[in-house]
Parts: sequence; structure tokens; C-alpha cells
Amino acid sequence: MKILWLSHVVPYPPKRGVLLRAHNLVLELSKHHDVDLLALNQKSLIVPYLGEYRQGTEVARKVLSKACKLVDILDSPADKGRFTKIKIALLSLLPWKYPYTIEWLQSVEYRERVLTLVRDGDYDLVHCDTISLVPYLEGLAGFKKTLDHHNVESQMLLRRASMSKNLLKKLYFYQEGKRLEQFERKRCEEFDSNIMCSDLDADRLKQINPKCSTFVAPNSVDIDFFKPSEGIEVDPATFLFVGTLSWYPNLAAIRYLVKHLWSGMKALHPEIEMHVIGANPPDDLVEFAEKEKGFHIHGFVDDLKPFFARATGYLCPISDGGGTKLKLLDAFASGKAVIAHPVACEGLMMTDNLNVLQASSPEQFLTHMSAIIESPALRTSLEYAARRHAVEQFSSIAIGKALADHFSMLCSR
Repeated sequence: MKILWLSHVVPYPPKRGVLLRAHNLVLELSKHHDVDLLALNQKSLIVPYLGEYRQGTEVARKVLSKACKLVDILDSPADKGRFTKIKIALLSLLPWKYPYTIEWLQSVEYRERVLTLVRDGDYDLVHCDTISLVPYLEGLAGFKKTLDHHNVESQMLLRRASMSKNLLKKLYFYQEGKRLEQFERKRCEEFDSNIMCSDLDADRLKQINPKCSTFVAPNSVDIDFFKPSEGIEVDPATFLFVGTLSWYPNLAAIRYLVKHLWSGMKALHPEIEMHVIGANPPDDLVEFAEKEKGFHIHGFVDDLKPFFARATGYLCPISDGGGTKLKLLDAFASGKAVIAHPVACEGLMMTDNLNVLQASSPEQFLTHMSAIIESPALRTSLEYAARRHAVEQFSSIAIGKALADHFSMLCSR
């Protein structure tokens, strides 16, 4: 089959959630079908990982060209100026405009390129990797269409509105969420298949519009790359968190850790170490780490495996956002004992007290942390169950093959 993959990101390097999902699916899909990639580039997803923007983009292009027949990359319209996103956000409030989630990726150049490729490419299927790209397929026919949902975006925005303490932000996120929900209700049923991260997200989309056809392709992990370390001793009382710190659920989780957990952690275990890894750490967290013995902010780290190898456990107090948390999959595959908020576990089919310890209060987090520090048997049991869960449910090879087969089935109808 010949597939056109429309992306709002250049899916390389696989160092961040949105990049990981797209990267794994594109690479695995290309083993079974011919894939052309048309991507909008984003400076914030290139510069922190690959350095200079143009040079980093070329590095990504060369890597992706090994899998894709065509790799075409255009600059994101939201990167045109310092205040472009603010301007788009304000204009999106006008009733005849799309909500911001759709409006921010609208580009005349990208639209013309889509039209050219569709006209000349003879594609069996065109895949939109985010709902933000849906308008580019308006009026086009002659091929099957699929749409990926990294999250159910309206649900994530409405959750954010409910949790925000700032009234203006609460109102903005609420109206954005409701308008986007209307867009999802109207447009998602037009696609031959909506590709979801989990059964939970599929149910959420069906609640918005029962006519939507869904297929679950979970976020995946390379189980041969992330695996339990052999011959390396675990450091005592050492915990790890990985996540880009410019993404609001991750940043809120670390601020929760600093405000509600850290002093209790130190009181129970004075020797405790906390390693936070993620690009774009804000100044206040960096300053906190400089003053607090045992609390480390590392920024972006290219190789996570040494940190996973040494950690007693993986701590994930994320209580906001949507979709499924890809760094948790890395932790499971690495065979780590995981302590996580129930929201962080959504869509991952985890079982509390079997392959994860769930916590929704400071007291629960501290109790679970002490338990895996003081009970090697409990920690070992959690580690084994987490690894087995990753292998059985989230292997990137198996998930990519299932998606390729699903696309074949759609086109054979």
C-alpha cells in the first residue's frame, strides 16, 4: 500500500511523548507499506534535542528517509514570530474561527503541498497524525482516511479547566474544550478509522459521537532498548521522573513533588535522592535543586538507561493531561517499580498493587516510597510484573504490525 502520513511534528528524535508515538508508528508501519511523510516542523521539538534548527532538521530528515519513501518538512506557521501563538489564540476566540487547537497549524504552504501530493501521489490511505490537521483534507476524496488521537483533546482541555485556579484560564480552557468537542463530534465520524491510544480514549470519543469508528493502537516502547539492567546495583532510596518540563502536566507534577512530598521524603529517609530529567526546566526548579541536597534537576539527557538502572523506583505524580504517559512505558520496560497517580495510569491497563502502586495523596506516595525502599521483595515483585506488562501489551513491533494490518483491512473493503 501507499500511505501519506500528515504530521504536525518531525517524528525524530524519539525523546518526547508526541515524538515517541509518531516515531515508533512511522518506523514500524514502513516495514509493511510505503510511507510518504509530510511534516510541520516545530523549533521547540528540534532545538532542545538536536541543537541548531536547520542542521537538526537535516539530521532528522536523513534518519527518517531510511524508513520513508518521501520526507517533506515545512516550517510550522506558529513559529513565524515571538507573539504568533498569542495572536492565533486571541483570533481563535472569534466565532467564525476554528478553536485554537485547530487554528494554530493552518498554513497556506502546507495546504498547497497536501493538494499536490494527493493529486500526484495515488495514495491508498492518508493519515492525519492529529486532529489539528483535519481541515487539510476538506473536499478531498479517492482514498481512505484515518485520524490519530494522541489524546482526546477536548477531554484534556475540559479537565484542565476544572483543575485551573485562575479564573481567566479556567474560562479560556473551558470554551476551547467545548468548541473542540463540537469539532470532534462533527468531523471525526468522517474518517474511516480514528486511531486511539487506549480503550479509555476510544470510549471517550464514542461518548462524544457514537458514530465514530475507532481502532486502538497503544503508545509503544522498544522492549529491546529499554530492558532491565544486568549486573548494576540499584542505588538505595533513589527515585526518578522523566518528562519535558515545558509540558504543563509534567511541570505541575514536579511542583507538587516539591511542595507536598519532598520534605516528607527527607524526613523519612534523609539519604533519599530524587532525579528529575526533562528539557526546559524553569528557573525556580533549578534554583530549588541547587539548594536542596539530594534533589537533582538534569534538564535533557540523551541516554536514560543509566538512570533507570540505578533507580529504586519511578515516581509519577502526574494528575492532569490526557492520553497515555510514554515515559511510564519506558519505566515498565526497564523493569522499575512505579508509584503513580491514577490519572497517570489511565489507558495503560495497570493493576494496582500488582504492576504499579497508585497514590493520589502525599500520604499514599510517602507510604509507597517507604515500602519499596524497605522491602526488596515488594520492589522485585513490582519490577518483574511491570516488565512483563510492557512486553505483553506495549511492544512497538507488535503494535506497528497491528496498525499496518488495520490499514490493509480498511483499504480492502
